[in-house]
Amino acid sequence: MSTPPPARASATKRCLLIHDLVLSCSIGVHEHERHAKQRVRINVRVQVTGDEGPIEDSIANVVSYEAIVDGIRAIARSDHINLVETLADRIVDLCLANQRVIGVWVRVEKLDLYPDAAGVGVEVERNR
Repeated sequence: MSTPPPARASATKRCLLIHDLVLSCSIGVHEHERHAKQRVRINVRVQVTGDEGPIEDSIANVVSYEAIVDGIRAIARSDHINLVETLADRIVDLCLANQRVIGVWVRVEKLDLYPDAAGVGVEVERNR
């Protein structure tokens, strides 16, 4: 009777979180939205594989939330964006540019559009 091969340890998956990042952004399809920036709230969950090896307490071995936040800020400062969907897609693309990222969920909300709503927006989820 042969001995079965040792069980393979399951791959580690981590989720990097950015919660309630509020930025001013030139966004919207209406003419008046082109003349004044609006507040948007951004939430991001980035699923990261841990298959590359141990973290070893080194920033070089993880996906940096600082890099993602800086990238989101740069996107928000860029040219006018018509749709919250476009902003969300750009954030997803930013995250997926890192090969360690295997999935991204993004929520973008305009905060000041309706006085009787805390926010309106979109959620986008994409996996590799």
